[in-house]
Amino acid sequence: MCKPVLAIVVTYNPNLDALSRTLSALTGQHADVLVVDNGSTNNAEVNASLAGSTNTTCLNLGANLGIGAAHNAGIRQARTAGYEYVLLMDQDSIPLYNMVQTLVDAHRAKSAHQELSAVGVTYLNADNGSESFFVRFGWLKFQRHYCAERDDDGCVAADFLISSGSLIALSTLDAVGDMDEGLFIDHVDTEWFLRARQQGYQAYGVCDAVMQHGLGEQTHRVTLGRRQRNVPQHKPFRYYYIFRNSVLLYRRAYASGVWKWNDLQRLAMIAVMFGVLKSPRRANLSMMLRGFWHGIRGITGPYTNA
Repeated sequence: MCKPVLAIVVTYNPNLDALSRTLSALTGQHADVLVVDNGSTNNAEVNASLAGSTNTTCLNLGANLGIGAAHNAGIRQARTAGYEYVLLMDQDSIPLYNMVQTLVDAHRAKSAHQELSAVGVTYLNADNGSESFFVRFGWLKFQRHYCAERDDDGCVAADFLISSGSLIALSTLDAVGDMDEGLFIDHVDTEWFLRARQQGYQAYGVCDAVMQHGLGEQTHRVTLGRRQRNVPQHKPFRYYYIFRNSVLLYRRAYASGVWKWNDLQRLAMIAVMFGVLKSPRRANLSMMLRGFWHGIRGITGPYTNA
């Protein structure tokens, strides 16, 4: 008989207090936890903090191999141990009341009558408490769908989900394939959902599965038309991966034209806001341009100055 859920928590130089809250919340919801450490400089402290933790083990990769490789390492362990689901988690994402079981119940309800890629959480922005939305591709732009539109199962259909808080069946991973390690950080989740969607799998957000999650180093509230939106700002190196990996995905047959058009608009907004308006403008723009060029050249893996 399959074990139910293995939560895969990827760490890289984590804040130990935040990590402790994440692990306590997961084990308190009866999930087994595998911490996959991506070469943290405080690896010894991470391991020491797990001593005596119930149902928690650690896999040390010894170097920063990227989020895709860390997820895949955890997925391999889940397969070997016979789990039914993996729950992908960031080191500072904190599941709130009964999140894990709510995801499992939603997955079973939806997968009973369709091919399901994953179910994901509703998250509260750790910076300001704002509630998330779920994204579908639109002919003009990404469309935001909120829990006011939930169906009879308490879910909202989505074209992709963020990786943290996504519950995926191992049988689905066997069919669709594991994560693309070459992307390293950004768009690892996007790529997998595009691949699954092309194969006929549908994703859903689950309104009653709630998690606290940070979107970036800083969040800016901006007005676009009649709406105000929270736009996360990242460190300059992240813009390299955002732009490079978008270009890499544009070249793949299973990336739909409507997603490419929506994503191009997103890149344009990022370029204007963080390459022109917000400091450090020069560093941000330099990394965006380098990422764009490396994407054209087909470069994958960790950042290089080549």
